[in-house]
Amino acid sequence: MKKISKDILKKAFKNLVTAKSLTELYEENFKTVSKYVHATSRGHEVIQIAIGMQLKPQDYAFPYYRDDSILLSIGMKPYELMLQVLAKKDDPFSGGRTYYSHPSLRDDDKPKIPHQSSATGMQAIPATGVAMGFHYRESGNFFENGKESNDREKSKQNAVNGWYDQEVHSKDSRLRGNAPIVVCSLGDASVTEGEVAEAFQMAALKQLPILYLVQDNGWDISANEAETRAQNACEYARGFNGLEAVSIDGTDFEESYNTLQDVISKIRTERRPFLVHAKVPLLNHHTSGVRMEFYRDDLEEARSRDPYPKLKKLLLDNGFSEKELSKIEADIQKSVQKDYEKALKAEDPKPEDLFTHDFAPTEITEEKGERSPEGGEKVVMVDCALFAIEELMGKHKECLLYGQDVGGRLGGVFREAATLAQKFGDNRVFNTPIQEAFIVGSTVGMSAVGLKPIVEVQFADYIWPGLNQLFTEVSRSNYLSNGKWPVSMILRVPIGAYGSGGPYHSSSVESVVTNIRGLKIAYPSNGADLKGLMKAAYYDPNPVVIFEHKGLYWSKVKGTKGATSLEPAEDYVLPFGKAWLLQEIWKQEDVETLSIITYGMGVHWAMNAAMELQMQDRIEIVDLRTLHPLDYETVFKSVKKCGKCLVVTEEPSENTFARALQGKIQEACFQQLDAPVMIIGSENMPAIPLNSTLEETMIPSTEKIKQKVLEILEY
Repeated sequence: MKKISKDILKKAFKNLVTAKSLTELYEENFKTVSKYVHATSRGHEVIQIAIGMQLKPQDYAFPYYRDDSILLSIGMKPYELMLQVLAKKDDPFSGGRTYYSHPSLRDDDKPKIPHQSSATGMQAIPATGVAMGFHYRESGNFFENGKESNDREKSKQNAVNGWYDQEVHSKDSRLRGNAPIVVCSLGDASVTEGEVAEAFQMAALKQLPILYLVQDNGWDISANEAETRAQNACEYARGFNGLEAVSIDGTDFEESYNTLQDVISKIRTERRPFLVHAKVPLLNHHTSGVRMEFYRDDLEEARSRDPYPKLKKLLLDNGFSEKELSKIEADIQKSVQKDYEKALKAEDPKPEDLFTHDFAPTEITEEKGERSPEGGEKVVMVDCALFAIEELMGKHKECLLYGQDVGGRLGGVFREAATLAQKFGDNRVFNTPIQEAFIVGSTVGMSAVGLKPIVEVQFADYIWPGLNQLFTEVSRSNYLSNGKWPVSMILRVPIGAYGSGGPYHSSSVESVVTNIRGLKIAYPSNGADLKGLMKAAYYDPNPVVIFEHKGLYWSKVKGTKGATSLEPAEDYVLPFGKAWLLQEIWKQEDVETLSIITYGMGVHWAMNAAMELQMQDRIEIVDLRTLHPLDYETVFKSVKKCGKCLVVTEEPSENTFARALQGKIQEACFQQLDAPVMIIGSENMPAIPLNSTLEETMIPSTEKIKQKVLEILEY
């Protein structure tokens, strides 16, 4: 075994003593500290220190909630960690918003740590997304012969988060063993999560530069490994061809440090994935809220594997004196106590601090460019999106498109990506496995390294496996990292009923997605809006979901010719939160008038209904265009002018986005209303049937809108 220097041993011991002192201090002050939930690394310290000490500033780390020893080992101070455990204003990770050891870090001199959540195993996909970003950056699109392939300053400005480093991504750097790696830390219990399997699959398939460090203490919470796992993580990982796995004693510093040093060196140079499975004991509580004495029956055995006396003996065997080590311990304990007393007095967040960093600021606030250029060609809606992405990919090398079947052979099941792979290459437009969670969650990592991913789920009906990542990782990253890690991505979602798609290809899901705070959401009704919103979404540093009604893609549905439009010029952008007063009327005192508020397919039903009723002078139609942010000013102004309001949606009407909008309108416009705000939507049935007669019965139509309009006007 390779001999480790005394300097490294001393540094490792100091880190372990510091972590151990934090655990003991938290236990001694349990009533104060446990106001907020925390977990510590007691028993796991050695393996965490062995990895933390070997990471470099260009690396990315995805720790989990027991990894305070990793944080200490990369240079975080006990006082900084205490600010988080006490949820103080100056908590460097989240400003008091999230739990202890849930870091997010963007310091120049330390490894980068995007936002970390509590959901077990969820970090595996974003971490693998970073590695996939490295893979792309090293593929030749950014570098040629080890140098930036386009203007460095321009590339830096174009990169969504301004991140890149020519030095650490060059071919020469990889040959010198200095290329960046990703470390994803996991508990062994979390490896049973399906999303971890998705991450392993992609890492093995693409041969990505990532290390999965699995700390196995034999427990979930109260369920042990015998109850929950058919094999350990090392045995499991060997089923993924191309993911090399090793198992070690995570309490042995020499074995841990040397094994990780060898693995990290291989990842830096060979650019392939590894899994290191480290067996460790859990010597403190699962969390401060779940005490080990409640359920543990193995505490005596676990304490026999305590890494602290083992590391101390290693130092004594390498020339350190008992007196020297005792002084280190006493000095650290004194310093930790002093930091704690200081942290107790630190300022708490103020009420107004709640309202910052829900979104990163965007520069796209005004409609600009040519929407209807002279001599322009009229195109269908799906082509407007296709051309928008083609223009973006041609201009920005950091723009990628991936999802199921979007690659060169098919170009999307709706041909929404046709020709893109041929024009930009298979590493910029590529197919993924059937992994909605990976498709969505990997954008966190891709964005973190300055790329701009445009991804899609094939149908809205299949968005559900991706919701965990969309909610837990994508939408909350900017807020819970206190503005450090906005996720800049676009998620395209073909949606809606069209042509007897049946129960698994026809659903409307906007109410679920609009209920996820931290997302911007578009639902355009025509091609020009789709292209302008796509451009705005690209230049927005926040996550954007674009619902694209597949019944409008080619205007094949009767009455949807209005979805076609002159293709806007390349410079056209349409900001979010700007509704379109599509059909405007004047205020009339002597006749009943109505405002229809709608979006997507509803716009066409409303326009056709007004035309067939010959009431274009009595019906005002507002196309929302975006569901968040929502242009309440335009909505309320229209409703107050007309005195009556109908909200049209394709979703079933109960417990939906439309119901919430109805309530908001009723509340804001009550004094000016001459009738209750009404809604028309699909029937409140569990699914849209396949049979065309049943489908027509289920969803709204022009005829149904006409009947509802007459009912309201006669109220």
